[in-house]
Amino acid sequence: MATVDTLVRQLADALKARGQMMATAESCTGGLIAGACTEISGSSDWFERGFVTYSNDAKSELLGVPAALIHDHGAVSEAVARAMATGAVANAHAHWSLAVTGIAGPTGGSADKPVGTVWFGWATPQGVYTEHQRFDGDRAAVRQATVAHALAGLLQRIVSAH
Repeated sequence: MATVDTLVRQLADALKARGQMMATAESCTGGLIAGACTEISGSSDWFERGFVTYSNDAKSELLGVPAALIHDHGAVSEAVARAMATGAVANAHAHWSLAVTGIAGPTGGSADKPVGTVWFGWATPQGVYTEHQRFDGDRAAVRQATVAHALAGLLQRIVSAH
């Protein structure tokens, strides 16, 4: 997989070419994706805003994720990733968003949702897409793999959009 820096530059080029903006909704990465996007000069041309919604209350208050959804499915779930991605677009001036919610560890895992479990959501003009991944490694490794996968997933969807 390409480096995070390469992914961000490709994402920037794709969004600028379309005159479009993106937003992020992050839980387990705590703003690392937004940080990677804003690392390069000129990111305000394509990066609209980032939501760091680490707590369940933040997911509800900032992104409009229903508390009942979190209660019924858990914060680390397909339903919540979908709602986070949808909420990011709805609460930003963006055409695209990516959302991540997961268990980076080393604590917090369970038999159903072990450490390294991450749900991704991508809101696009064509709809909302979700995906589940399980990454190995320590907290830093899980978070870095999540950043790269989220960016690559958004880039793939932008490039393949018509």
